[in-house]
Amino acid sequence: MLWDDFLNSDWHDWRGSGKSEDRLDRPGWLRAWLQEQQLPLLDEPKPHELQQFKELRSLIHGMVTSIVQGVSLDTEAIGRLNEVMSAGPVIRELFYREDSLSTGNKPVRWDWQQVMSEIAASFAETIANGETARIRICDNPDCLWVYYDDTRNRSKRYCDDKMCGNLMKVRRFRARKKATPQDPNQT
Repeated sequence: MLWDDFLNSDWHDWRGSGKSEDRLDRPGWLRAWLQEQQLPLLDEPKPHELQQFKELRSLIHGMVTSIVQGVSLDTEAIGRLNEVMSAGPVIRELFYREDSLSTGNKPVRWDWQQVMSEIAASFAETIANGETARIRICDNPDCLWVYYDDTRNRSKRYCDDKMCGNLMKVRRFRARKKATPQDPNQT
């Protein structure tokens, strides 16, 4: 999804080194992200546009945190998200997709405001039509990656079971081992 990939641009080292990086500050990152998302490329954003991206990320992260904690979204946050979406006008259209009719929205223009609008719309679509209970924040306190739990039983606790899941398993094992008294006869 567009919104969660964007949200995770605020990177934290999942291994616990304490390192973090705001990838939005990395030159070329947004352009590479557009390409990865198969969206039209743009020139580098201006400083005020970059600040708007950070504000949008903060807004969506706050909304995700509320959802994960079971708190209803406040109307102010919804209003701010609507403002971002309204800055990206679209044309509704009917077209064929795989031999059947479908509807969609075609952007009137393509600029950084439109990109932010598409990110906001992606999130709005998820919370309006998806299952908000599937929106999660990784249980690894060093990671905090946001993801959509697409497992059948909705029990996924980590963004990646092979990375964060294994790391947390090892940490729990070591904590249990440290908590049990050691036999002095063992070497």
